[in-house]
Amino acid sequence: MTKESSNRPPTSSPTRRQGMGTILFPGGVAFRVWAPFASEVFAAGEFNGWSSTANPFANEGNGYWSVEIPGAKIGQQYKFVIRDGGGSFIWRKNPYASEVINSARNAVIHNPDFDWAGDDFTMPPRNELAVYEMHVGTFNDEPGGGPGTFENIMPKLNYLRDLGFNAVEIMPVAEYALDFSWGYNPSQPFAVESALGGPQGLYKFVKSAHAHGIAVILDVVYNHFGPGDNDLWCFDGWTDSDHEGGIYFYDNGRARTRWGPRPDYGRCEVRQYLRDNALFWLNKYRLDGLRFDSVVSIRNRNGNNDAAGDLPDGWNLLQRINNEIRASQPWKVTIAEDLQNNEWITKETEEGGAGFSTQWDAGFVHPIRSAVIQANDADRDMLAVRDALQHRYNENPLRRVIYTESHDEVANGKSRVPEEIWPGNADSWFSRKRSTLGAAMVFTAPGIPMIFQGQEFLEDGYFSDTVPLDWKRLETFGGIKLLYRDLIRLRRNWYNQTRGLRGEHINVYHVNNADKVIAFHRWENGGPGDDVVVVANFADRSYDSYTIGMPREGIWRVRFNSDWQGYSPDFGSQPGYDTLGNDVPLDNMPFQANIGVGPYSVLILSQDNL
Repeated sequence: MTKESSNRPPTSSPTRRQGMGTILFPGGVAFRVWAPFASEVFAAGEFNGWSSTANPFANEGNGYWSVEIPGAKIGQQYKFVIRDGGGSFIWRKNPYASEVINSARNAVIHNPDFDWAGDDFTMPPRNELAVYEMHVGTFNDEPGGGPGTFENIMPKLNYLRDLGFNAVEIMPVAEYALDFSWGYNPSQPFAVESALGGPQGLYKFVKSAHAHGIAVILDVVYNHFGPGDNDLWCFDGWTDSDHEGGIYFYDNGRARTRWGPRPDYGRCEVRQYLRDNALFWLNKYRLDGLRFDSVVSIRNRNGNNDAAGDLPDGWNLLQRINNEIRASQPWKVTIAEDLQNNEWITKETEEGGAGFSTQWDAGFVHPIRSAVIQANDADRDMLAVRDALQHRYNENPLRRVIYTESHDEVANGKSRVPEEIWPGNADSWFSRKRSTLGAAMVFTAPGIPMIFQGQEFLEDGYFSDTVPLDWKRLETFGGIKLLYRDLIRLRRNWYNQTRGLRGEHINVYHVNNADKVIAFHRWENGGPGDDVVVVANFADRSYDSYTIGMPREGIWRVRFNSDWQGYSPDFGSQPGYDTLGNDVPLDNMPFQANIGVGPYSVLILSQDNL
């Protein structure tokens, strides 16, 4: 940037109040904004009859402007009026506005008060998290055809709690253009989307989720803004041939992403803006974590691991945000969507890492989806399944989130797993058997398990932000929902018989790539009630007696059999049975046992807790 901000004398005494955006004080409101190339700034709104000159900002220097407006009240609409260097007047919403009428209209002086009495929620330990990814607008249908709201979905929190979920990850809810969206086109990064219920809706949703024992994790978008209704674009009117987007965006070469213009992480004011946003969601709404969209696009201009495209300023921003969250609220989780199998994303910042708590794991989702979607049994690669089960970052399995469906994996040319298994026949036996086989891998492998909304009742097709979940499928596939419930409860050790599924240890000791059978041992500390053995049959055949190694002698009880008829009437070719481990070694294990397992089925076995 070559042009300096205006040095003209202030039109009135600066407020010198701390903070940015809207600052409430007894009897009025102050505003503070960064607009380094403005020649004048005014506030226009219901408090002054929308006069474009009645309330001029004072120039504080260094590009900051501020004003106090006695008599301005909560609930009043307003905008900033910026006079650019050429003398033109531009009407803009407050970049820090936490409430707007909609993305194309006015900001609102927001009431920050909310009754949090009784909200004493404690974040579950990382090794007990079970995450449900949700899109607010489609999770529950809004009567009349509009998008669903926070209020619509709150009655379903009982349902999620009873399934065993203790965390929901909601797709972005920052104000976006129009009423229907995935949320990845933020226009007002601090405002809660008005069509979803605005700030009050999010307050109530978080408090209600906490009352049900459910943490709330929010998806945030810092790799781009807009592109629609983007008031940050040329915010104060300044632009040049190398910087089309003005003060908030990189030079033209680095500003381009597939989804919209990339912020200028090299500017300290932009870094501060993004840092403020991350802390804003955690503090104002008591959210329990953040999931960062497309981290790879923040740290690399080309969206990959190529060092030539690295953006050191973006990497430093990620480190700063994670450091501040860890210092002030270490129990809250930060999740990266990077998907490049890059261990530096979850390394500590002291080691040069980005400092995220965990990251979505491409090393799990792609091989597991491939293994269950392949049409021919011969094409299923058990070695790839083994590697996916064992994959981890920084020698810590909780540094990864594992799943077979997410919003990205069920759209953009891809469908839900049952639909991918048999296009046009997602309700088929094959689709039910193999999709639940994949789900069983999610809840038995080390990592933080996650499913996407509707997965538990075999939602088909692909995700669309205008099509609500088909809750009638819950009646048709109630047994599949029970299957997911049982998996989640075992994963969380509800019955004190499968503690090992919460542990970090795994030994994939039996890999039969010819017959497509795999078995692995999971444990935390070991012993009865802790040691767990999982046997998965990835082929369309059953076994009355299949011999595998076992880590301990004695009686091993079947805690879960995905082939049980209670999950679907046409399941049940082999119900499975308790088995006795004897002292004949096999599979480099000290004991062995014979088990029965159905086609495309999973058994979970453990010993009674002493």
